[in-house]
Amino acid sequence: MKHIKVADLMTDEVVSVTPGTVFKDVVKLLAQYDITGVPVLDEEDRVVGVVSQTDLLARAAPGPDASQGDAGAGGASTAGEVMSSPAVTVRAEQTAADAARLMTRRGIERLPVVDVEDRLVGIITRRDLLRVFLRPDSEIRRRVRDEVLADVLAVPAGDIDVHVIDGVVALDGHIRQAEQLSLLISLVERIDGVVAVASHVTARSGAAASAGHSRDTAPW
Repeated sequence: MKHIKVADLMTDEVVSVTPGTVFKDVVKLLAQYDITGVPVLDEEDRVVGVVSQTDLLARAAPGPDASQGDAGAGGASTAGEVMSSPAVTVRAEQTAADAARLMTRRGIERLPVVDVEDRLVGIITRRDLLRVFLRPDSEIRRRVRDEVLADVLAVPAGDIDVHVIDGVVALDGHIRQAEQLSLLISLVERIDGVVAVASHVTARSGAAASAGHSRDTAPW
């Protein structure tokens, strides 16, 4: 089954800085473009780090040993001094689910997208990933019927009814083997845009059944 790739959602025009960009200029860029962070690039456009609002606030907040001249202004700090490094990045060919899992695991809002040589090609944010949830219910229903039921599981037409409302997929009917029940749920959950699956599908063979199965899920 096809999955939305990072390349499908990323922005390819990226605001970036160099390690030598001074603290105040980084702050100005974040405010000017209303963004929460910028990648830091070396002379060959390789991502060497990321400067986020958190990094800037940590540097701007005076510590117990900070001199008065440095307090609240980052002193003469540069992006190279305040950046988080190594940068957490993602490849354009990875799935949106991969990017979302990485963002969640690392607690970050945006990911620089790099090529095989770690050169910047774009950026993807949590806001970009939320677009996955905007897939029409009709498209989700078509993918469940065509890609999961017909192509993968070879379920005869009419054996399972599929209804989708606001990304919630309801399944009702029967399937040949009990072993296919968990696979059915897993495949449907992995479809981009599916928020939850409620299954009342039973198996013709075997004692197991999934009546009443309901589980929240996300496309990552």
